[in-house]
Amino acid sequence: MAGRLALRALHTLQPLHRVSPTCILAARCEPDLLQVWRALHLSPALCAGHNKWSKVKHIKGPKDAERSRLIMKFGMMIKVAVKEGGANPDMNVNLANIIEQCKNKNIPKVSIETAIKNAEKGKSATPHIFEARGPGGFFLIIEVLSDQVTRSHQDIRRILIKNGGMLSQGASSNFSKRGVVVIPSQNITLEQALELAIEAGAEDVEETTDEDNTPILQFICDTADLWKVRTSLQKLGMQVTSMVSEFVPRTLLSLDEEQLEAASTLIEALSDVPDVVRIWDNIQVPS
Repeated sequence: MAGRLALRALHTLQPLHRVSPTCILAARCEPDLLQVWRALHLSPALCAGHNKWSKVKHIKGPKDAERSRLIMKFGMMIKVAVKEGGANPDMNVNLANIIEQCKNKNIPKVSIETAIKNAEKGKSATPHIFEARGPGGFFLIIEVLSDQVTRSHQDIRRILIKNGGMLSQGASSNFSKRGVVVIPSQNITLEQALELAIEAGAEDVEETTDEDNTPILQFICDTADLWKVRTSLQKLGMQVTSMVSEFVPRTLLSLDEEQLEAASTLIEALSDVPDVVRIWDNIQVPS
């Protein structure tokens, strides 16, 4: 019986490392399954904001320049959150979470307050989503905050064409909007991560690294359950470092080395566009 359950669980696996609810429940009921899970190799996750490109090439600039870009991008995320839910973090969960992330990154309090004030005053800038396809056929979702959508459209289109990509309606159908709660993985085993996911009410759990290559665990859930999963993990003694809504790829696409280099160059160029807030892709990077 355990062998059949193990085989069925392995067949339900999504590409790479995501743990499906079927596998979580089966592992809890059948201890033998945990031995199967131990043998699985978990590759880095592909959600936005993580330094997966360090495995392809170093794209970071000097530390001071990278720091300035980080502050600018978080400032734009704050503006988007304020426009969607207001400037009061007590009434805006998304804003409260972004502020918490800023504090974890040691972003100055004055920078956070300035971004909130600017968001309240700057009523003309609005968030937009661009869908695209990159070299090798991978998909991109590009979030921007702009007061001139036509200009942003032209800038993004120009960079895409220059780097072997194109705007592509329908790319978003390859992603699903999910909630992602992040905790440091530290010495947490896969078995413990599975138990945490069950207890917290998460659908999936992923093992990856953050932009500093620090091991983390991502608990995937419905966006409506973000706060519940976060609270449950905290009650279980976990330190939650972030809670965000992400575009999670439904399927992952493998690229060869040359295509990975081209994809890295494209995403770096798009990241340098002042209006771009975040970028998601469905690339499977070799571990």
